[in-house]
Amino acid sequence: MDLLLLLKAAIMGIVEGITEFLPISSTGHLILASELMNFWTKEKSDLFVVAIQMGAIAAVIYEYWGKLWGAAIGLFSGEPKGRHLGISIIAASIIPIMNRTMFVGDSTF
Repeated sequence: MDLLLLLKAAIMGIVEGITEFLPISSTGHLILASELMNFWTKEKSDLFVVAIQMGAIAAVIYEYWGKLWGAAIGLFSGEPKGRHLGISIIAASIIPIMNRTMFVGDSTF
């Protein structure tokens, strides 16, 4: 494996790790870092960005699995705390869906 490519991948991982949990766009920073480092072609770079963000999503699911599972069970079991969390998650999801539908004009994901 090319050492320079490995170094670029490590830098992209660090950028993702730092920016994922800050209130800034981690995707934007990954794209910017990718362009600055001339990281592969656009298609390969986009695939790498998706793959690295899947790792971040998996980490969030791992960390919050108990709460997510509790919300899913509580939504259908009638437990007040879980039901409230489940309804709150659904309510919070409506805004981005409406946003995409209104401004992009496509409701499919």
